[in-house]
Amino acid sequence: MGQTIIGVNDPKAVKKYSAFLAVDVARDSYFSRKFMGAEGSSMPIQVVKDLESTAGDKVSFDLVMQLKMQPVEGDTPLTGKEEDLKFYSDDVMINQMRGGVNTGGRMTQKRTIHQLREIARVRQSEWWSRVFDELFFMYLSGLRGSNADYIFPTSYTGFAGNAFNAPDTEHLLMPGTTTKATLTSGDKITLALIDKAVAMVSMMGGGTGGTPKIQPILINGEKHFVLLMNPWQVFDLRATTGGAGWLDIQKAAAAAEGRKNPIFQGGLGMYNNVVLHEHQAVIRMADYGNPATVEAARALFMGVQAAVIAFGSKGNGLRFGWYEEERDSGNQVVISTHSIFGISKVQFNAKDFGIMAIDTAAKQPVG
Repeated sequence: MGQTIIGVNDPKAVKKYSAFLAVDVARDSYFSRKFMGAEGSSMPIQVVKDLESTAGDKVSFDLVMQLKMQPVEGDTPLTGKEEDLKFYSDDVMINQMRGGVNTGGRMTQKRTIHQLREIARVRQSEWWSRVFDELFFMYLSGLRGSNADYIFPTSYTGFAGNAFNAPDTEHLLMPGTTTKATLTSGDKITLALIDKAVAMVSMMGGGTGGTPKIQPILINGEKHFVLLMNPWQVFDLRATTGGAGWLDIQKAAAAAEGRKNPIFQGGLGMYNNVVLHEHQAVIRMADYGNPATVEAARALFMGVQAAVIAFGSKGNGLRFGWYEEERDSGNQVVISTHSIFGISKVQFNAKDFGIMAIDTAAKQPVG
């Protein structure tokens, strides 16, 4: 009886599994499924598509600042008093990143190539999702941090020539008047600190000072921000809030307009129109205080367009490539995948655009 075999690197399999991988990564990546949207969407992560169908390794984007000229009154001539448009630019570079799975020799495999493809797809989709999420955390935070469970080493400094940009002084908030050198183990996150962040963002920028205003995320006409915390920060916040207070925070999210939006899905609750989230990969630091031994975490207070991601596919509409090859006289099958992309935190005029970092003490609870 005849049997249809889709062999190594068959074009049908390549296209099929490339598409599967793209869908899997978009579904499994924390940032992709919750905070990512196309240009014009009200989301923290904006997808830039300019390089998906054209050649190039860099895409630039501009922000036009608000006009600040004093009005001309009465019959006073306007000539010569017109204001020029002020543009601030940022850009993101793209490069190729690859990963692979060696399925081993025939005696190790003991299965068909189709099963190997499925297993490799699952494992690599998990790997790519983790890669993307770790990159987003590092770029949004502006540093690699001390997280011990990252794929990327603590010496990592960025991908595709896009540097990690530390928050400027206007977009870095700590409890009270503390600094990195004066933060103590008692300087933990509180609801009052979230209130302070909302107040600061509401008054920051948008005028004549050259500071871009952090735009809120619009969900069913309602303005929201997202606060993404480390689980130890969440523990501290719940401890200071109390059971009844935390229940109110959960109720607020459940009753919110647009609660079916991805930004609300999986959230902890909502406080002062800030949707609260937690993730174990939030950047941690271990060198705060004096001496520099205080453990801290960098929560991310995000509005619209905090970061961008640009893809550079080859025009086939697939953001991931799939390749299979035989080695050792056909004894081993190696499945490799690749993607061409770049990620960057958005900054205009050397200032963060859609994000504020909140550094607090955060360590594993004891007792």
